[in-house]
Amino acid sequence: MSTAISLTHLAQRFLQPRNSTQRVYEALRAFCVDRIPAREVAQRFGYTPASFRVLVHRFRQDPDRDFFLPPTRGPQAAPKKDAARERIITLRKQNLSIYDISRALAGDGLAYSPVSVSQVLTQEGFARLPRRRDEERPPGTRPTVADVADVRALDLQPRQFRTQFGGLFLFVPFLAQIPFDRLVRRAGLPGSRMIPAGCALRALLALKLFGSARHSQVMSSVLDEGLALFAGLNVIPKRSFLTEYSCRIDPNCYPKLTRLWFEAMRQLGLRHGSSFDLDFHTIPFHGEDALMEKHYVSKRSRRQKGILAFLAQDASTRVFCYADSQLRKDQQPDAVLQFVAFWKKRTGHVPEELIFDSKLTTYAKLNQLNHDQVQFITLRRRSPRLLREVLNAPASAWRRIELHGVSRQYKHPKVLDQRITLPDYDGPIRQLLITDLGHEEPTILLTNQLHRSPAKLIGRYAQRMLIENNIEDGIDFFHMDALSSAVAMKVNCDLQLTLMASSLYRMLACRVGNGYEKAKSRHLFADFVDASAQVHIGAGDIEVRFHKRAHNPYLLTADFDKTDQVIPWLGKKRLRLAFG
Repeated sequence: MSTAISLTHLAQRFLQPRNSTQRVYEALRAFCVDRIPAREVAQRFGYTPASFRVLVHRFRQDPDRDFFLPPTRGPQAAPKKDAARERIITLRKQNLSIYDISRALAGDGLAYSPVSVSQVLTQEGFARLPRRRDEERPPGTRPTVADVADVRALDLQPRQFRTQFGGLFLFVPFLAQIPFDRLVRRAGLPGSRMIPAGCALRALLALKLFGSARHSQVMSSVLDEGLALFAGLNVIPKRSFLTEYSCRIDPNCYPKLTRLWFEAMRQLGLRHGSSFDLDFHTIPFHGEDALMEKHYVSKRSRRQKGILAFLAQDASTRVFCYADSQLRKDQQPDAVLQFVAFWKKRTGHVPEELIFDSKLTTYAKLNQLNHDQVQFITLRRRSPRLLREVLNAPASAWRRIELHGVSRQYKHPKVLDQRITLPDYDGPIRQLLITDLGHEEPTILLTNQLHRSPAKLIGRYAQRMLIENNIEDGIDFFHMDALSSAVAMKVNCDLQLTLMASSLYRMLACRVGNGYEKAKSRHLFADFVDASAQVHIGAGDIEVRFHKRAHNPYLLTADFDKTDQVIPWLGKKRLRLAFG
């Protein structure tokens, strides 16, 4: 009996291997010699079917491989670490950090990384040191600390320096003619003795004009003297101030600032058109605010928490001329009427034409636009009843037209021109059912322009589709969606800066000419604004000399080199632009 028990115990040594090498051997022997099915072998020895198939495949490919030898173990000691262990412990007892210890060992001829030092200290049971203040650290190379922004410390003594933000000085003549600081004071923006309102807003505007996504450029450019000179300060304010300043501005200041700004732009020669493209844009919100509503985000094709911004863009100049970020869902249909009231107060008359899509407002608001004699073109949503009407319309009711001045493949759509009535709308309204525009489903337009030709109406709305791309490009270039960036500004401040930057880019484009009048802001930035320069501060003037670039001749043709203008916020020195 004792022999049987002993043999059974020994048999378990083969059936239940004690290490990985024996398990590989017994599993392969059971499969290759005993002809046991692979699934049963895998289950018996604790493999998955897939991993056992891989093991068999490797054995078949190279049966002479040392499958059944125990794995070699690496060295169980670290002579290099052990040699410096006592030295590391001694230095740590002097409250030196792992970086200080690594440098001290390097001075002794021992190449020891901070990670290796940390491993030794962990093995010896040392805890991490508490964070030390700068004055408590040992002497060594440290990051350069910029001065505190203070307009009283602005140095205008004769000197010269190089700046990466030379292109910003192309906008200085426009700001000086307004003049900018007086306009900001009239709008009621806050300021201080160290950073007046004009300097603070110019610092924010500089970041917006330079087309960067704000993720890191503030702190990386804080030592650039050209950026600070544009703002009229000794150094550009840190991101904490820029974020905090946007929260200090009273929301009631923005409508007044918008009116003052565009009146100043009009005096500089930026003319407005008669037709405007309107659209909503959702700025995504990534926090946990329970009061934030969900809106549709076209870029992501879904609804999510966000801030709804209403934008109006001049169709002829492509300038953002109005924005409103204080909208709730129940106020969304009234946004178009608020823009009409703003435009009437600014110019003395209502806009001549508004172009927008079907989700912007309601039939009742369309009726009010019609009573105010505002012409409009809008899409109508495709209901099943309207789609059936298109299918059931007789062929004789349709007529084919030709679109002129529209760069598109489908220039000969079919149109069904009707006069219809709508709920909450007084009188007839014109409806155009359009097919053969390159879409699977028909396009349906509504307008109160009863006598304009269908070709012109369709062509104008087709341009609006391109304008949507321009609006999206402007939003992307002026980084309105960068709410997770280093400078987390309030949305209404960000929108105001976008309006101002957009009009300044249009002023630059109109002055340069040569086909740049319709160029996108991104194109203007790449050709002209993204330029380094050498700044020479003299006794009575400031010369900004741009380095040689392929597009400098356009600036010379536009007489930028003849700029000789007093800059109030720079000690009334005269600005001169030169091109190498």
